[in-house]
Formats: sequence, structure tokens, C-alpha cells
Amino acid sequence: MTGLAALLGLVLLGALGPAPAHAEAGPPGALATGLHVSDGRLVESNGNDFVMRGVNHAHTWYPGETQSLEDIKALGANTVRVVLSNGHRWSRNSAEDVAAVIGRCKANRLICVLEVHDTTGYGEESAAASLDQAADYWIGLKDVLTGEEDHVVINIGNEPWGNTDPAGWTAPTTAAVRKLRSAGFEHTIMLDAPNWGQDWQGVMRAQARSVYAADPAGNLIFSIHMYSVYDTAQKVTDYLRAFVDAGLPLLIGEFGGPPDQYGDPDEDTMMAAAEELGLGYLAWSWSGNTDPVLDLAIDFDPARLSSWGQRVFHGENGILQTSREATVYGGSQGDTRAPTAPGAPAASAVTATSLTLTWAASSDDVGVTGYDVVRVNGDSEAAVVSASTTTAAVTGLTADTAYTFAVYARDAAGNRSTRSAAVKVTTDKDDGAPGTKCAVAYRVVNEWPGGFQGEIVIRNTGTAGIDGWRLAFTFADGQKVTNMWGGTPAQDGGKVSVSAASYTSAVPAKGSVTVGFTGARGSTNTAPTAFTLDGAACATS
Repeated sequence: MTGLAALLGLVLLGALGPAPAHAEAGPPGALATGLHVSDGRLVESNGNDFVMRGVNHAHTWYPGETQSLEDIKALGANTVRVVLSNGHRWSRNSAEDVAAVIGRCKANRLICVLEVHDTTGYGEESAAASLDQAADYWIGLKDVLTGEEDHVVINIGNEPWGNTDPAGWTAPTTAAVRKLRSAGFEHTIMLDAPNWGQDWQGVMRAQARSVYAADPAGNLIFSIHMYSVYDTAQKVTDYLRAFVDAGLPLLIGEFGGPPDQYGDPDEDTMMAAAEELGLGYLAWSWSGNTDPVLDLAIDFDPARLSSWGQRVFHGENGILQTSREATVYGGSQGDTRAPTAPGAPAASAVTATSLTLTWAASSDDVGVTGYDVVRVNGDSEAAVVSASTTTAAVTGLTADTAYTFAVYARDAAGNRSTRSAAVKVTTDKDDGAPGTKCAVAYRVVNEWPGGFQGEIVIRNTGTAGIDGWRLAFTFADGQKVTNMWGGTPAQDGGKVSVSAASYTSAVPAKGSVTVGFTGARGSTNTAPTAFTLDGAACATS
């Protein structure tokens, strides 16, 4: 799966279940240095477990977005999977560029998973590169990669087989591993599944033992990509537990949450099961997707997380809650001491819709890695923004409104401090037009017989922020909303009312939020022509 055309490659979602994995596996040869697999677990050179918690970043298509790794780290990730190209399908990433990526990963204390994306859908996608060609690319980068075994995992090729004859995945996968080992690579090697990464025919699950045994270093980790094939808790847990029970190393190398035309991935179970079983996960993807429903951050802006981004970073079993920094960077898996509470925040640069908070630093026996600003409302609180320094900008506020903010500190091991003292601040009055002025853009993302996926972008064209909203519109052709993210729908005939979700409730002046949904339709699917927000008519665009 990729944010580009391969969403995608799911032309068949058949009920053919994966074949069972078999008995426990142990490394057939000597362990490699640096990150390596031991007893079916990914561990660091000191033997500590390392559980990946991170995201994918489309570097090869957005080479100028160099700030992204710092932003991803500031949100708590310990790993980033970086999209590269060997030049077969997209512009080749040079040795100098790859060295710079590794340097940025290390500077931001991230484990770097590097992958060649050109292999996506081989055997079904005519433009795809082979795994052998991807292996040649890695060999050409050997001078850059040697010595980085503590910091870099080599993901030979992304989703290197489509749905056509997926059994053909096994031999070239094994050959590519052996080719890299023969060239002297000691890194952990990551292997993506066939069926566009989702292994819905169970080939990787059935062949994982034989492929693992073919690696003389015993240093492979298998990667399953989980999208709409994995739409029930049982499908998710059955697949993950098969590898764990067999002692075979596995992570969720990509996964999505928003529904598509093929189904609704069960991301809650994916994240909960990964945490329960101690397996890594890497969400797709930071930003820049052709279909932005999978963007974690809107326009590469960490202050504008989508609903999907809020779920991954701040939700239950999310990155902020479960990530632990690699010990090679100073993180300590045995560290249970929380940082001291930060100083009470002070507000400055207060406007009608924004302000800046600054606080005294926390201290920790290992080291503070970040701060989380929360809005306090009685006995409840809500995440506002994360920061790597002792200052943060807070946007999307409502004019002439009282707010209470406080701050937590967290350390490299993920321990969280007690909450700081709070600050109360009232935003400035707004003398301009009311913040209920709006514009709405509606589009059909995908259609299929009897159903469709839609997207609604709500723009605040006023001069003050909106905090809480209700959108109303009417379907003309009997369409029915069947599932929605970013809002809560209510429908009476053709009339639809949408209440804001907690993570889309605040819309800053000149800002926007996105609501997505799937729906049922008949033979026609006319778009709504009029929208109101809190009873006021909106422009359409």
C-alpha cells in the first residue's frame, strides 16, 4: 500500500485465509551486530527489546521536506520508515542523499527504516522493479550503510509482489536476502509481504519459516501492511499471533485507519494488539498522499494533525503513549523514573485566536525529550500540542474565551511527569466578522456499485476561530451515510446533520477541517449544493 495509486492494489479481498505458521523459530546463524533478531524479537546490540513506534515519510517524492523528521520525533516517534527510489520508477535517491537522511534520523534520535518503493506490486504493476534490482541499489549504497547497523534497518523493497501469483514472492525474496548477505551486509533486513503487502492469501505467513532459515545471519523481520483486508479484530489478531506463537519476528510496517471503498480497517485492534504483543507499528503516512485521507499531518504541518494523525499520535495505544526511544540514543528500557513537573506556563502574544505558552524546563535522570500541552476543563483535559522545547504556539482558539492550560514532560523511556500548575488566559475580543463565515468543498473520492466515499472540507473564512460546529446539507438522490470520520452524522431522509468530532471541533480563522465518509447510493449520486454551519449559509467551492 502506498499513498499513491497502490491503495490501491486491493483488487481482490477474498475470504481465502492465511495458512498457519508452524513451530518456533530460532536464528539459524550468528547474530549480526547492532539491531538484530533474537528469539523472535528485534533487539538492540545490548540485548534490550526495541519496539518500533513511528510513521512512514515519503522522502523520495518530497525531498525538500527535511523538517519532517524533527516534527515526527517531537510527536514521540522512535522510528521513521523513509521512502526511497532506486531510479527504476521514480528519481533515484543518491548515496549523498541517503547519507543525509540517515544523519537527520540520528540527529533526531530516530531508528531509520529505509525502503525502495519502486518494487511496489511487482508481477501485477508493469512499472515495478524487481527485488533483485532493489538489492543492487542497496549494494551500491554499501559505503553509506556500513557501520550504521545500530541505527538503520534495510527494508529491501516495498510491497514487492501484487496479487498475481503471490507464491512467486518466496524465491526472489530469499535470493535478495542472500545477495545482500553475500555482499557483506549485517543489518536487520525487513521483508514486506506479497498481495500488495497485505498477504491476504497467506503466502508470507506460510513461507516465513523457510525464508527466515535461508538467512545466514538470522536477522530478518517480516512486515505486514494492514489496510482494509484487516477489517475485523479476529483477522488482525489471528495474523499477528501466528507469528508470535511461531517465534517469528514481525511488525506492522504500514497501516491505515480511514475507510476506503474496500472496507474499514480495524486500526484500534491493530494498535492494541501490537502493544499487547510487543510488536512494532509504523503508520502510513506523514503527509503528501495523493488521497489526503491518509495524511497524518496536513500539508506537512505538525500543528495541523488530521483526525487520523490525532488517532495515531495521541490516541489509545498511540505513539505518545507507547513509544520508547532506542537505548543507542540514551533511552533506557529500564527507566521508570518520571521527569519532574515543568514550571507553570506563562501566556504571551495573545490574540483572538492564538497565543504562545512558555514554561520552565523539567529535569530527569536520563533526559527530557518533549512536553505535552493540555487544555484543562474541570476534571478533564484534552491534548493541545506537543513540543520539543519549553515553548509552544497554540492556535485555533475562539475570541474572547477563557482557557486553562497546563504542561506535562516526558522522558526517553516514555515516562510522564505530573502536571504542571495551570495558567488561565482569555483570548482577545474580535472586532471583525463573526467566525461562523464558512465555505464548504464537497467531492466524491471513489464510487463503486451501490456505494461511494465522500469528503467534505469545511473552511473558516471568518476572522475568529470556531470551537464546536454543526454542518447541515441535503442529499437529493436518496444517498445514505454509512460511516463517518471527523464528525458524527445524523440523517433524516435526505437531510444530514454532522456534529464536530473532538479533534475537528476547533477551526482557526482561515483554517479548515476535513470530514470523510462512506455512503450508500442508487444509480445517481448528485452532490449536495447547499451547506449551513451553525445555521449560517456557507459558500461552496
